[in-house]
Amino acid sequence: MISIAIIFGAIFGFLAIILGAFGAHLLKKKLTTEQLQSFETGVKYQMYHAIVLLILGFQLTSKNTIDNYIINTFIIGVILFSFSIYGLVISSAKNKKLRFLGPITPIGGLFLATGWFLIIYKYVVLYF
Repeated sequence: MISIAIIFGAIFGFLAIILGAFGAHLLKKKLTTEQLQSFETGVKYQMYHAIVLLILGFQLTSKNTIDNYIINTFIIGVILFSFSIYGLVISSAKNKKLRFLGPITPIGGLFLATGWFLIIYKYVVLYF
């Protein structure tokens, strides 16, 4: 499971660079300022959590169930949060907004917040 954190961290980091460049260069002319800011939010959160997954992959052990939950919540959270934002922004720029993605974004945010809470739980509650 720990190698999964490193693999997904690297994939998310790679894609954040590619998608960030895509947004800055190709989409800049096609998106409104608000749409571009939303797209950039997805990229930022994806990169932040890519770095976190890499750090966790090198720090945690697969022996602890909570470590696996932390990694899974971050992976699921990035996919639901960032990629739903990308889909919403790109589809609305083409005047074919995929509205079903709207409710998925906050669910992804909830997964990300849960991952952070589990880190707090692991290091505060379980060790004291």
